[in-house]
Amino acid sequence: MADIAVIGSGDSVLLGRAAGLDVYFETDGHRACRLIDRLADEGTRVIFVTEPVFELAAEAVQKYRSRPFPAIIPIPDSKGPTGAAMANIRANVEKAIGADILF
Repeated sequence: MADIAVIGSGDSVLLGRAAGLDVYFETDGHRACRLIDRLADEGTRVIFVTEPVFELAAEAVQKYRSRPFPAIIPIPDSKGPTGAAMANIRANVEKAIGADILF
C-alpha cells in the first residue's frame, strides 16, 4: 500500500502507476465510496479521485472532509475538467478565509 492512491477510469489514472501510486480503476459511486473507506482504514494519506467519480462518491468525500487524513482531492479525468475540482478549492478557501476571494 502506498501513501497515495488514484481512483478513476483506466485511461484517466493509469499514468499514476508509472509514478508509483496505487491505482484503482473504479467509476461506480457506491464501489468508490467503499474503496475510499478501505483505503482510509489502511492508512492511505492522499486519494486523488477523478472529478466524475468524486461527484458520485460525495458521501465518502463528505465523511472525510473534516478529518486530516485521507485528503481526497478531485482531479480532471481524460475528458477534461468538469468544475468539481475548482468548486472544491473554492469551498475550502471560503471555509478557511471566511469569504470567496477566488470569484
